[in-house]
Amino acid sequence: MTAHASPSEQPLLSVQDLRIRIQMDNGELNAVDGVDFEIRKGKTLGLVGESGCGKSLTSRAIISINPKECETTGTIVYQSSSEKELNSLNLLSLDSRSKQIRSIRGRKIAMIFQEPMTAFSPMYTIGNQIMESILIHRTKNKKEAKQIALEMLSKVGISDQEKRFDQYPHEFSGGMRQRAMISMALSCNPELLIADEPTTALDVTIQAQVLELMKGLQKEFGMAILLVTHDLGIIAEMCDEVAVMYLGKIVEQSTVKEIFNNPKHPYTKGLLRSMPRMGSNKTKRLESIEGTVPIATNMPPMCGFYERCNDRIEGVCNMQAVPKTQIAENHMVRCFLYQDKNEGD
Repeated sequence: MTAHASPSEQPLLSVQDLRIRIQMDNGELNAVDGVDFEIRKGKTLGLVGESGCGKSLTSRAIISINPKECETTGTIVYQSSSEKELNSLNLLSLDSRSKQIRSIRGRKIAMIFQEPMTAFSPMYTIGNQIMESILIHRTKNKKEAKQIALEMLSKVGISDQEKRFDQYPHEFSGGMRQRAMISMALSCNPELLIADEPTTALDVTIQAQVLELMKGLQKEFGMAILLVTHDLGIIAEMCDEVAVMYLGKIVEQSTVKEIFNNPKHPYTKGLLRSMPRMGSNKTKRLESIEGTVPIATNMPPMCGFYERCNDRIEGVCNMQAVPKTQIAENHMVRCFLYQDKNEGD
């Protein structure tokens, strides 16, 4: 972020050198290791990678809801686009239980959680849980809060809202619960929506409906989206930019078009090769990336993808930490194969 940029030019959210460490019995786990990215108003950034790469911890750090065992450092600068709130705020400098972060969490930055089947409390009705956020952040008038909740249920395509308002989560299907969760997240018109695997538990038909719903609501409200997923098909449909994450680091970042047409990191290439494609040979097996994501405990300075990489350079990739290389204006890769393109940092 430039020092003299106007508010309209500044990113809505800027994450710099985010690190999350967890003390384990067998050493220190570097779950997130120096992550940088920016999200601008009205744009969608996709955070993609396999399970265990640190995507969910990164997204949850933004609103300070990670477990207390997580030692988090770095900066997460939130720049409200509201004319009344032009001052930048480092969210990591706030206590996770402070009034200030609670005024942002749910109101300015909302989150759709990964598992719709367990995100709602079984003890309260769907309407009651949606109203709770509205009563905290928008109005103290219960009648007005209920009307807003009913309108949001309608916006996400839930019919017979009066009836559904008084039903409990177990009376909703998985797709309806996901829609209700989206309505709760958007009930306070947030500037940033964090969607953590928002379609994981849904069938293909409902998944497509939910994605179309999110795009429509983004256009209507002008919000930014951080989309966390392992599905590159969803990334291609939803995102403007992509950050590919592996073992706690962003290993490649660029626009969606550039990542899909000109991938550079061997991990990104492997992810793309594992995608089914229209018109491909039906008898040919999909390629896969051999091995699994290692556990980032007491790791020496080396490329975390070294053991699984077919393009590794012996004596280089396994001997030192990999610097970032800017191979184009909007294309960063963390790989020794491209270090001669630029000095890196």
